[in-house]
Amino acid sequence: MTDSHTRLNLSAGIASVSVALMLIALKLWGLAMTGALSMAASLVDNALDLLVSVGALVAIVYAARPADEDHAFGHTSAEDLAALFQALVVMASAAAIATFAVMRLMSESPASLRAEGAGIIVMVLSILLTGALVLWQRHVARRTGNRVVAADSLHYLSDLMPAIGTLFALWASAQWGIGQVDSVVALAAAIWLAWNGGKIGLGAWHALMDRSAPPEVLARIGTIATGWPGARGWHDLRTRTAGSRLFISMHIEIEGALSLNEAHAIADGLEHALRDAFPDSWVIIHTDPVGLGSGRESKAPLR
Repeated sequence: MTDSHTRLNLSAGIASVSVALMLIALKLWGLAMTGALSMAASLVDNALDLLVSVGALVAIVYAARPADEDHAFGHTSAEDLAALFQALVVMASAAAIATFAVMRLMSESPASLRAEGAGIIVMVLSILLTGALVLWQRHVARRTGNRVVAADSLHYLSDLMPAIGTLFALWASAQWGIGQVDSVVALAAAIWLAWNGGKIGLGAWHALMDRSAPPEVLARIGTIATGWPGARGWHDLRTRTAGSRLFISMHIEIEGALSLNEAHAIADGLEHALRDAFPDSWVIIHTDPVGLGSGRESKAPLR
């Protein structure tokens, strides 16, 4: 990775953390002014953004560091541990918001919102800040190809919908005095938070349990290996993920009469092809003479 790319990636990470802090400060003030549950849901989402953004910034910094003696395969599993913790916090917060939203909807005298104008200003500013951040992150991701920045950009892009919902709830309350719209939006936002938190947590859990890569990734690896010059077959494919890194281990079968240099060149070429197909992957290939492998020539990948 070039120094200019590292600087761009770091700038995107720092911008992400800075915007998350500004949004949290804005919405804390907006929540105190309006008492809107939908504002609280948006605030919780931004707290998650801050955790994710800090994790992304740490991941960017760690990406420039090589593996050390104590962590021969790197430190990327820390991303999964952080993601699992984040998911648990998000799901607990979503449950609390949903509970308060249902209680307000069932109340005979639901609480009315106040200072909707201040809340609308907060949400407009938050939407503008989020939009500007997404544009910068997408620019950096295109320039550097950094997947952490690209993923963080998608995360912030998905935040715009609940923010617009909160804006609508405040506007409806100010225009028509319909305060219950806020509770409905808060309930929808809580469901959205729980759904996304669950997906993040499940993905992190699978990674920590060394689950294999998705079927489409396995199929692509098999296609590359099957068509590789000099490889007569392959077997014992093993994959796992740790954070954003993919680990690939497989055996290929080659002619036993080839020299060691020729066999090495075939395996090394396939390793580079797989790394090109899956950037930042860790690939280990073992060579077997034809007929002395597991007997599974060009079979479907094992899981």
